[in-house]
Parts: sequence; structure tokens; C-alpha cells
Amino acid sequence: MADDLADDPKASQPGGWPAWPAYALIDDLLPTLERWSASGRRYALATLIEVVGSSPRPVGSEMAVADDGEMAGYVSGGCVEAAVASEALAALADGRPRLLDYGAGSPVLDVQLSCGGRIRILVRAVDDGAGYAARLRRARVDRSPLSISTDLETGAIHFEAATVEEGLGAARYLRRQLPPLRLILVGGDPIVLALLQMAPMFSVETVLLRPRGPAAGASLQYVPALYDRRGIEAALADLHVDSRCAIYTLSHDVDTDHAVLAAALRSPAYCIGALGSRRKAQTRVERLRAEGFDEIALARLRTPAGLNIGARSPQEIALSILGELIAERRPD
Repeated sequence: MADDLADDPKASQPGGWPAWPAYALIDDLLPTLERWSASGRRYALATLIEVVGSSPRPVGSEMAVADDGEMAGYVSGGCVEAAVASEALAALADGRPRLLDYGAGSPVLDVQLSCGGRIRILVRAVDDGAGYAARLRRARVDRSPLSISTDLETGAIHFEAATVEEGLGAARYLRRQLPPLRLILVGGDPIVLALLQMAPMFSVETVLLRPRGPAAGASLQYVPALYDRRGIEAALADLHVDSRCAIYTLSHDVDTDHAVLAAALRSPAYCIGALGSRRKAQTRVERLRAEGFDEIALARLRTPAGLNIGARSPQEIALSILGELIAERRPD
């Protein structure tokens, strides 16, 4: 058994299907699409566009299939991925989109869903894979929503104004893509390092503010999207915060924590937390109240930080904070 688990994760079962569903662990498709485009590989996208009844994946879930059969992402609980990958390769070969229908009442009797529901999946080849990935990257850098429209008859992909209503229409499907969740951290303790390591597993970007911190270099193994070593006031003044950002201070310095929390409460950050005991938490709240923050604002604080899971180690505390971010996130 141990030898089997140590095998190459890309090893295939008879018929070429992956022995382990590692493709389903990839939620953020963009890095994979960029890698494929850089190597000149073509790819198709499969998007879950409609669900009737139960489904393990929400509408909008996507799977990408390269022209050599490599996959990333998933659209069900493993029931239909092989069939979808086959259709994606066919779409790359003939250029025609597919509307796939699986589950209860579907004419595809040999592919059924264990959840008992019914799903529709749109499969189409991406003609300009590099351009598509570059447009997604530009929106991500700008932290701006992006609406992606697909013509159901031709498979042509267009980018629309982000205000256009999402969903399935008579002639097109429109998917609204939001910036990824972003975790802004202040500090440099082992919990911060654990969060930098673990957050990407949940498709959460990280930003690190560490006043007078060391140069990143090789000493910072898990590099955040932004690392700012300036004084906290300067770093906070230049920080862009939107409604998909969370701000957590783990600085172990009361004045730094106060400056961070005050700035966070004035921002649209959806989740705000601070490390420390309940006694310290009460002191923080009293200081913020004295500065003029009302009870509605103070109710936004998560202090002590993280869900109460009895966490003790840096990794466990990091997990509790990530769990809190997921529990508090707003619907897409």
C-alpha cells in the first residue's frame, strides 16, 4: 500500500485515466492555463452551468482540459469527469461547443450522479488560450470583477461589463468571476508563516506587512503577493483593501495591532481579526471604542482570531483562521 501511494501522481489507470484525482485539488485554474499557454498547448473549458436538485459542486465550477489530456479542476464529485474530459478533447478537435446533460432523467444513461441530481455542463475550446489567460490575469491584478460570456451555439467567448447579470440565457451563458479572497497579514511569527504556506491551498492570496522585517529572498519560502517592510503607518496608507479582503494582525505589539485594526475598521474588509487572549481582546476593543468606533463597527472584529477548535500549534491556529475566513466570506 505504501509503495502504491508513493507512485507518480500522474500515473494512469488502464485507459489513461489518472490513478488519483489530483486534478480536483486545483480550484484556481489560472496558473495552469498560463503554464499551458506558455508551452503552446491548447485547452478547452468545461463549466457547470445548471443544477437541478443536489450537486457536490456549485454552478460556475470549471474544469480545464489540455490537448494532451492533462486536466485541472472538476465539475462534479468524480461521476462525470472522464466523460467531460473526452468531450473536451473532441471539442478541441472539431471546434464545436457541447452542452452535456447528466443525472436523473438525462438521456445519458451510462453516466449517472450519486447525489441523485441533474447537471448541465458547457464545454468549449478556447481559441486564444494565451489571450484568455492574460485577460484573467489583468483582472486579478486590478482586483476587478470580470464577466465572461459564451455563445452556446458557436462557443465564442467575450468579456462583458461586470454589471451584466450572471446566468444561463437562451443563447449564451455568462459567468461572473470575482477576485480571489485576499488575506492581509501583519507580523512575522510562526503562525504567519503557517498561513503563508496554507492559504494558497484554499485559493486565498496573501499580503504580508512586517515593519522593519528582513528582506524576503530565499528566507521567505512562501512568498506573498505583496511583502511590505516599511513602517506600519506608511504600509497601511498605501494598502488597497476591497470587500474580498480579510485583515489579521499577529504583530504581538499593542500599538501596531491598534493601528491595523483601526485602519481595517475604516475599510470594506469583510473579516478583521487579531491574535491574543480574551483579556487582550477586551483591552483592544475599549481602546477602539475610545477612539470613536461604535458597536456596529466593533462587532466586525474577530478577536481572539480564528474559530474555536482548540488550536495550539501554529498550523492549527492558521487552520482556525482560514476556517474563519471561509465561514465569513460573502456569497459570490
